[in-house]
Amino acid sequence: MLSEMRTETVLSALLSRGGEYGELFYEEVKSLSVQREDGKVERVLSGTDAGIGIRLLSREKTYYAFTNECDERTVLSLARDLSRYASGGGVPAVLPATPHAARGPSVVRVSPGSREVGEKVALVTGMDRIARGISREIRQVRALYGEAERRIEIAAHPGVFASDAQTFTLLTVQCVAGNGSGLTMGYETGGGTCGWEFLEEFLPEALAGKAAGRAIRALSAGRVGGGRMPVVLSSEAGGTMVHEAIGHGLEADLARRGMSVYRNSLGQQVASPLVSIVDDATVPGKRGSFGIDDEGTTGHRNVLVSGGVLKGFLYDRLQAMREGGQSTGNGRRESYRHKPIPRMTNTIILPGKTPPDDIVRSVDRGLLVRKMGGGQVNTVTGDFMFEVAEGYRIENGRQGEPVRGATITGNGPEALSMIDMVGSDLGFGLGTCGKEGQGVPVGDAQPTLRFGPPYLTVG
Repeated sequence: MLSEMRTETVLSALLSRGGEYGELFYEEVKSLSVQREDGKVERVLSGTDAGIGIRLLSREKTYYAFTNECDERTVLSLARDLSRYASGGGVPAVLPATPHAARGPSVVRVSPGSREVGEKVALVTGMDRIARGISREIRQVRALYGEAERRIEIAAHPGVFASDAQTFTLLTVQCVAGNGSGLTMGYETGGGTCGWEFLEEFLPEALAGKAAGRAIRALSAGRVGGGRMPVVLSSEAGGTMVHEAIGHGLEADLARRGMSVYRNSLGQQVASPLVSIVDDATVPGKRGSFGIDDEGTTGHRNVLVSGGVLKGFLYDRLQAMREGGQSTGNGRRESYRHKPIPRMTNTIILPGKTPPDDIVRSVDRGLLVRKMGGGQVNTVTGDFMFEVAEGYRIENGRQGEPVRGATITGNGPEALSMIDMVGSDLGFGLGTCGKEGQGVPVGDAQPTLRFGPPYLTVG
C-alpha cells in the first residue's frame, strides 16, 4: 500500500516544520476465530482490518494519528496536521527506492486461510468431545481456534522502507471440573507464527486431554503448607517467571522512567551465575518471532543476562534516540491504531547441563510446578506473585501428591539469584502480553530450574 503512494511526499509534508523522525505504518490483518462453549459453537468471526498510523518524533515527544482510509489524499492531510506540532525547520524525506521485504524466521507451509471453515469448526468440536470424555466431572469446556495473516509496511525518515508478512495460529482449550469439593480449572494452548501445519506439533486431542486431566487432578488435590521451601519449576511450566520477574523490567522505557528495579544495574550481577537470558525474535515458529519489528528494524537475538550479569535492555527507536544508541528490534504495537513501545518477543532462560530428573531428585521436600497460572509483578520493586495451575509435593526426591490453590511470591533479582540448578531441557509457553493498553503476541521459555536457599515463599 505505501509503495503505491508518493511516500516521500507524504513524509516530507510530515517533517515540513521540523522533527527528528517521521514514520508511516501500514497494516492489514485478515483474521478468523471459532469459539465453542457450553456444547455448541458460539461464534465464528472473520474480517479484515487495515489502516495507516502516522508518527512524528520532535524533541523527544511523540505525536500520533491513524486512519483506516488508506488513500494518499487522507494520509497527506493527516501528515500536514501533525507537522504543526514540530518546530525547527523542514526536512525533506529520503527513502530507499523500493521496500525491503523481510525474510522472517518462520516458514508457513500451509496458509490457514486455504482451509475450509468447517475444518476449523471440527477442531474445536473435537476438543470439546475429547475433554468431556475424560470424566463425567468435566462440567464446562471452552475451545477456541484463531488465525491471523498480517501484512505490514513501514516507511520512515531517515532511510527506512520495509515490509513483512506474519501468520499466527492458535488453539486454546479451558476445562472446568466439579464435584462435592468445589470447582477447578485446567487450560492448555498451542500455536505460533506458523500455518495449518502447527497441528503436527500441537495435537488438538493432546491439548484437550491435558487441560481436562489438569482440572480433574486438582479436584482431589490438597493444600500445600505455607512458608519458604525449595521450588522446582519444570520446563513445562512455561516462561511466566522470566517474563514477569525480569522481562518487563528490562524494557527501556520503564527503566528510563525509574519504573524498573534493574534501572541502575547494567554490568552488575542480577541473577545466579548459572542464569543467562536472551530475548530472541529469530526463533522459527514461535509466537513472538518476526522478520522486522513494527518500526522496520530487523528482528534480533538480544543477550540480556549472561552468567548472571545484566548486559542490556530492550529498545525501540524512540528510547534508543534518547540514549544515543540503536534500536534492538523491540518496537512493537498492537495495531496501526497504536504507537510502538519497547516490548519483549520470545524471552528465554537458556538451558544448562543438569538432567531435569536429577533436579527433582535433589529435593527432599518442596514444591514441583508443572504449570504456572496468572501472575503480577511490581516492576519498580521487583516483587511478584504467581499462581500455580498444576503443582505437586516433592517428597524424598520424587513427585508426590498434587496440590491446589498454591501461590509463589518473591522478588525478581532475589529469586533469580536463588537458582542453583539449571536443567538441560527447554519448554516454551505462549501468550498475549499486555502493556499500556496494548496486547502483542509473545513467547517465553525456560529449562527446569531449582530455587534454593533462602527459598521462595509458597502459600
